[in-house]
Amino acid sequence: MTLLTMIGEPWADYGLVDSGHGRKLERYGRFRFIRPEPQAMWAPASDDWRAAAEFVPGSDEDGGGRWNFAEPVPRDGWPLKWNEVRFTAQTTPFRHLGFFPDMAPVWSWMREQVDGLAEPECMNLFGYTGVGTLAMASAGVRMVHVDASKKSVEAARGNAMLSGLGDAPVRWIIDDAAKFVAREGRRGRRYDGILLDPPKYGRGPEGEVWRLEEDLPGLIADCRKLLDTESRFLFLTVYAVRMSALAIGEMLRQAMAGLPGKVECGELGVREEARGLVLPTAIWARWSR
Repeated sequence: MTLLTMIGEPWADYGLVDSGHGRKLERYGRFRFIRPEPQAMWAPASDDWRAAAEFVPGSDEDGGGRWNFAEPVPRDGWPLKWNEVRFTAQTTPFRHLGFFPDMAPVWSWMREQVDGLAEPECMNLFGYTGVGTLAMASAGVRMVHVDASKKSVEAARGNAMLSGLGDAPVRWIIDDAAKFVAREGRRGRRYDGILLDPPKYGRGPEGEVWRLEEDLPGLIADCRKLLDTESRFLFLTVYAVRMSALAIGEMLRQAMAGLPGKVECGELGVREEARGLVLPTAIWARWSR
C-alpha cells in the first residue's frame, strides 16, 4: 500500500509560521501562539518568535500544561473563518485552540466525495467543536454529529449559529461514539460518509472507557455496517504515535472488504509559511468509492 500525504496549506485565518527545536509558531487570526511540536526536529527559520502566548506542557503525557500569556487574549475566544464556516478559536488546557487546522484538506476531500449526490447524509464521530461537521453542512450535507462531551457539542452548536447554520439539518448527539454506532447498525441505518477522529483515550457520558488500540477495530467494523455500495467514503485520522499509517490502512482494507472502491493511507501535514516544508501531524486511512 503506497503512502500518501495530505497537506494543509495556509489560509487567511490560519498558518504555520515557523517550526523547529520541538516547537511551532502559528497564527490564528490576529494572534500568534507557540506550542510544543515533537515532530519539528529541525532548526527554525528564525530565532525571533513573538507570540501572544506559549503553551508549556506538564510533566505527564496526557497533554496537560499551562499557557503563558505575553499579551491579552480573549479567554472566551475570538472568531475565525474557513471558507463559509465561522467558528470560535480559544486557548484550551489541552494545548490546542478549539479546532484542528491540519484537518482542512480532509474537509475539502470529504466535500468532493459527496459532490453531486442528492441530499447526502454523513456522520462525524468524536466531532468535538464541529468545524468538520459545519464544513459538510455548509455544502448541503445532512449531518449527524456525535461527541461524548456536552461542552463540546454546545460549542459546536454555537459555531453553527456563528456560521449562520443554526437551522441546518444537523443532529447533535451527546453519546458514546461506539455505543451510538452499534445502535445505528441495529436500526438498519446507512450513511454516505463517515469521519472518525478518535482520541487515544476517552470516556463516554456514562463513564464508558475508550482505548484507541483496543477499541478502534471494533468501531471500524460497526461503521462498515452503516456503509453500502452507494456510500462514498470513510475517513479515519489517528494522532497516536505508536500506530503506523500502514497498520490502520490494512485494518481498514480488511474491514471494507466487499465494498467497491479503494483504501488509501498516509500522513497528514501542514505546510510551513517560512520555508514551505511540511510538518507531519497525524496518520490517516480512508476508503472511497
